[in-house]
Amino acid sequence: MHGGVSFTPYREQYRKIIPSDKMHYLETYNASEGFFGIQDQSHSNEMLLMLDYGIFYEFIPAELAHLENPPVVWLDGVKPDVNYVMLITTNGGLWRYQIGDVIHFTSVSPYRIRISGRTKHYINTFGEELIVDNAEKALAIACEKTAAVIREYTAGPIFMDVDSNGAHEWLIEFDQCPDNLEYFGEILDNALKTLNSDYEAKRYKNITLRKPVIHSVESGTFYNWMKQRGKLGGQNKVPRLANDRKYLDEILELCANKV
Repeated sequence: MHGGVSFTPYREQYRKIIPSDKMHYLETYNASEGFFGIQDQSHSNEMLLMLDYGIFYEFIPAELAHLENPPVVWLDGVKPDVNYVMLITTNGGLWRYQIGDVIHFTSVSPYRIRISGRTKHYINTFGEELIVDNAEKALAIACEKTAAVIREYTAGPIFMDVDSNGAHEWLIEFDQCPDNLEYFGEILDNALKTLNSDYEAKRYKNITLRKPVIHSVESGTFYNWMKQRGKLGGQNKVPRLANDRKYLDEILELCANKV
């Protein structure tokens, strides 16, 4: 039983530890604010939304969440495959509280959901609207095709300057490195194009975005970075995507100081 962070980057590690096909992994969607979802089917990682746990749900279409007064949809108005920012009102005292998650519905009868990402964890520096869900799926494809296993990662933008256009920079800590990191990056890039039409448009002929820059960092890098920030512990998560270079530069500096 797992929850709190996406299991995708860690799935292959667990398969190596427990290779039996009789081992099943079930996701839960719980937080300090409430218990929201349970994976009720072993063959699918979507979760059944809990409707009788003292929580009233409201949803803001993610693409409109930046507006001062965005439209709000109640449960009977949600549509499948639309990303929503979730608001909750609970019998514990929270009132229209935004928990910071972005979800989408895979079904509305019954209501089943998947977590797409976080409201603050995305890259949209160039209009590419890259969310964690895109990143997780693309990395999974790249790992499958190169026999790589990822422990941790984060990504952010390389800003344009007078000499070059922009790019995405990825820092990845592998449990098992791909034989060819450049090929891994090529698969990742193509998978992102397939999953995200905005990213594909920005990558067209390298006009806005050139191919991603990928670094393999040594084992323990992310642990040491989180420790340096005072963020060790289960309540703290590695930020997967950011719209600025704060996390990237901190980790790169940490790596440089170890040399």
